[in-house]
Amino acid sequence: MSILSELHDLLTAVSVPVETGVFKGKAPDEYVVIVPLSDTYGLCADDCPLYELQEARLSLFSKANYVQRKNQIVKALLAGDFTITDRTYIGFEEDFHQYEIDITKTYEIGDE
Repeated sequence: MSILSELHDLLTAVSVPVETGVFKGKAPDEYVVIVPLSDTYGLCADDCPLYELQEARLSLFSKANYVQRKNQIVKALLAGDFTITDRTYIGFEEDFHQYEIDITKTYEIGDE
């Protein structure tokens, strides 16, 4: 399992259009772009990693009031055992509010 596949499933379940890296094509009035941030080994034993810590940033873009959708996404992330490390309102540009949510999740090595 990977953070990207879990996030795609989670956001699809809450009916938000989602892309990784950049939104392709004409952007809808509301969407999320996932940007992978890092993959690190957080815990090792006998010189072998046991867990991988994966981090990503969700950028929510909304032409309307973004707060309700942000709250829905945060609730789904917490229910999915993600750790939220930061939430930031970026600003309003070109008709879109932008709000970012940084998240992390730990995966046991060998889980696929």
